[in-house]
Amino acid sequence: MQKKVLITGGAGFIGSHITDKLLELGYSIVIIDNLSSGTLKNLPNSNNVTFYKLDINTDDIEYIFEDEKPDFCIHLAAQTSVLNSELDPLFDAKMNIVSSINILRLCKKYNIKKFITASSAAVYGMPKQLPLKEISETNPISFYGISKLTMEKYVELFDIPYIIFRFSNVYGPRQASSKESGVIAIFHNAMLNSQPIKIFGDGEQIRDFVFVKDIASIVSQSLKSDTINQTFNFSSNTGITINKLFRIMKDLYNYPLEASYLPPREGDIKNSILDNTKAFETFKNIENTALLDGLKVLRDYKATFVTT
Repeated sequence: MQKKVLITGGAGFIGSHITDKLLELGYSIVIIDNLSSGTLKNLPNSNNVTFYKLDINTDDIEYIFEDEKPDFCIHLAAQTSVLNSELDPLFDAKMNIVSSINILRLCKKYNIKKFITASSAAVYGMPKQLPLKEISETNPISFYGISKLTMEKYVELFDIPYIIFRFSNVYGPRQASSKESGVIAIFHNAMLNSQPIKIFGDGEQIRDFVFVKDIASIVSQSLKSDTINQTFNFSSNTGITINKLFRIMKDLYNYPLEASYLPPREGDIKNSILDNTKAFETFKNIENTALLDGLKVLRDYKATFVTT
C-alpha cells in the first residue's frame, strides 16, 4: 500500500527536493505551504502530490490530517534567517516554536508513525572545538538558534517517534537569492548577473556546506529506517572559509569583480563544522556530494533559478 507523507514547507528549497526524492521512491505527498518563500514552480506535476496553500501559523489545518490521513510528517516550514530572528524575535518564536507545537499536537492526535524535522547548526552557538558532535554543548547566540533548540525539546517530549536533523549550511538549485539567503545562493545570483558581492566580516569565518540533494537522500533513508527518537548532525564534515568559497566560485563563474567587506552581522557564528559520523553510520547509501561538484550543478542550473 502506498505510504503518504505530509510535508510542511514542501514547496520550498529543501522541501521540493525531498518531494522529488520521495516520489521516486513511490510515496504519495501532501504539501502544506503558504508560499511565503516557496513557489509552485518548485513542484512536479504529479497525481501523487496534493497541495494546500495554508499557513501553519494562522490557518486551521486539522482537516488535512482528518481527510488525508498521512502516515508520516516531515516538518520544514520555519523562519530560517538569523538576521530576521534578531529583528523580529516574536515572529521567529511563533514560526519555529508555536507552529511546531501545533503540528506536533496534530501528529500525536492522528497517530503519525514518524515525525522528521529540520533543526540547525545554530543550536550549538560558538563552538569550543570543531567539528561539533551531537553531544556537544548547545548554547545558541541568536534568537533563531534558541527557537530551533526549543523546538527540539518539544519534539523530544511529545511522545511520538521522531528524527531531528541539525543541518549545516544547505545549498543547491532552487534556493532563492535574497538578503536572508545562504551565502552560496547570494554569490550565485550576483555572479550570474555580474553584480557586486559584499562579505560580512573578514571572510575568514568557516562554514560547512551540504548539498540539498544529499539532504533529500538522508531524509528519505530516515523515513524508511527503524531508527527513531534520535538527533543527527548532517553536513559535509568539511569546513571552508567564505573567502575561499568566493575564490572557487569566482573561477567557476568567470566572475570579473572582487568582493568588498562589511562589518560582521550580529548573531553570526564565527566558525561551524558539524561531525556527520553518527548519520553515516546509522543510514546507509546516502549521498555525499563534494562541494565543487555541487557548485557545478548549481551553476549549470541557472536557466531555471528562481530569484526573489
